[in-house]
Order: sequence, then structure tokens, then C-alpha cells
Amino acid sequence: TTLVVPALSAQPMPAVFIRAPRVQAVGQGVDVLAEHHGFPVLLRRGRVLAGSFHPELTADRTLHRYFLGLAPVSPA
Repeated sequence: TTLVVPALSAQPMPAVFIRAPRVQAVGQGVDVLAEHHGFPVLLRRGRVLAGSFHPELTADRTLHRYFLGLAPVSPA
């Protein structure tokens, strides 16, 4: 399917679901970045991401770039 993830891109991104867990509730401080059929499928709290789909199974690297941007930069 495709997901709309405004925090990542204005363009929909492909998403592959394989025996995905279903998020039933979201706690305080957790941002829902994307939903599918009314259920959260991409969440963020600080630098921690959780997803119930497999972005590595598509050619789109939008989520991978976003994830790398969350990593702290260490001084050389």
C-alpha cells in the first residue's frame, strides 16, 4: 500500500505489511506519524521510531533518511 507521512514527505511512500502487529494504544509523548485503516503504523518518541511495516522491502529510502537524521552526530 502507500502511506501519507507528512513529517517525512509530501509524497505518499510505499509500505509493505507482513504479519504486522497492530498498535492498540499510544502513550503520552508519542507522535503518530502515519496510520493505516485508522491504526497507527509509524510512531516516534524522541529519537525512537516504531513501525509495523517493512520499509526495507521497497526501493523508497525516505524513512531510512529520516531515521539517519535522528541519530546524534558525534564530534570527530
